[in-house]
Amino acid sequence: MSKAQSTQVNLNTDELKTFVNHIVTNNRYLQANGKIPVAIAVEGEAGIGKTSTILEIGKDLGLNVVKINLAQIEEIGDLTGFPIKEFEVVKTTDDGKKVSKWVPENVMPMYVQNKYVPSGEKRMSHATPEWIQGKEEGGILILDDYTRADSRFLQACMELIDRQTYISWKLPKDWHIILTTNPDNGDYNVTSIDVAQKTRFITTNLKFDAECWARWAEQNEIDSRCINFLLMHPETVTQKTNARSITTFFNSISSLENFEEHLPLVQMIGEGSVGAEFATLFTTFIHNKLDQMVSPKDMLTHTNWEHIKGQMGSTMGKVDGNDYRADIASVLAHRLINYTVHYSNTNTVDQKIIDRVTNFITDKDLFTNDLKYAIVKGIINGNKAKFTKLMLNPEIVKMAVK
Repeated sequence: MSKAQSTQVNLNTDELKTFVNHIVTNNRYLQANGKIPVAIAVEGEAGIGKTSTILEIGKDLGLNVVKINLAQIEEIGDLTGFPIKEFEVVKTTDDGKKVSKWVPENVMPMYVQNKYVPSGEKRMSHATPEWIQGKEEGGILILDDYTRADSRFLQACMELIDRQTYISWKLPKDWHIILTTNPDNGDYNVTSIDVAQKTRFITTNLKFDAECWARWAEQNEIDSRCINFLLMHPETVTQKTNARSITTFFNSISSLENFEEHLPLVQMIGEGSVGAEFATLFTTFIHNKLDQMVSPKDMLTHTNWEHIKGQMGSTMGKVDGNDYRADIASVLAHRLINYTVHYSNTNTVDQKIIDRVTNFITDKDLFTNDLKYAIVKGIINGNKAKFTKLMLNPEIVKMAVK
């Protein structure tokens, strides 16, 4: 981040999506009134999910997405289009009006055949770059790793970011520019940018949020045991042990059916991907058999409610007992919410599912009232259409309006 200006807002991925949705809507309003859209810079530590979140936003909004990694291209022309010589041609229409066009030399013969006459004027211009040719209205241009590029590319981007044009071409209507970058804090090989560049966009800082990551992990079928661990130990996500390396570690051990039988292997893979401290904490988690907590799938769909309740109760302890594990109860509540919402997006929610969710909310032995409230809100807000029936239960209505 530029030392000349440090203005930014800290957001998690959910908040970033809300923020970008507003900017897209507001940019459309600006364009409708003849004004220039606003660009955004998303700053954050490596592996936190900056680019993947923006790609997801583009998909959700139904927009074209073009990603240009500025640190990986070598020719300015690949970004801005290559210089071309253009010639002016003039044609007099049947009603006596003169029409002029600037055309590249290679298409001059076609215009001459259509009764255009060269005026003798010429100019240097830039061809439309390949990455935007043929693209329709509505899109997001991601300038990835913006400050990892050298100063030539930063300068070339200034006009594009500021006005969505570059000399002789412009972005189609309803396109939105989003930059991604790592912080300029001495830990990354980035180019510092000055106020003239910084004030051309709004800067947001993407921060890690374990609950947001857990929802993403549920949707992307990350190993269930590993999701439990990170919800219990969100403090393990640091700059050196970031979300990307942690996900890589989790994926690399997901084929192991029984972690406890392969502790040395898990430790070895962990040390090579997330570091010894994280790996040791994870193997302790396994040693304490916390990787064997009941799965959210079983919580929601197992046919025997008393069996599931017994399993959860033995892990969590009684709500009113001294051995109650509030941390485990919180993990299981979040897993239940995330899995239920994810399940409902791709499956029919029948009366059995409604009854099971009702059991969790009305049971006196498993969850505290604050967690029951979170379950009600999380599930209904996650898919209101499919869980409307929950609100037919007076006890749930009472819980929901607290």
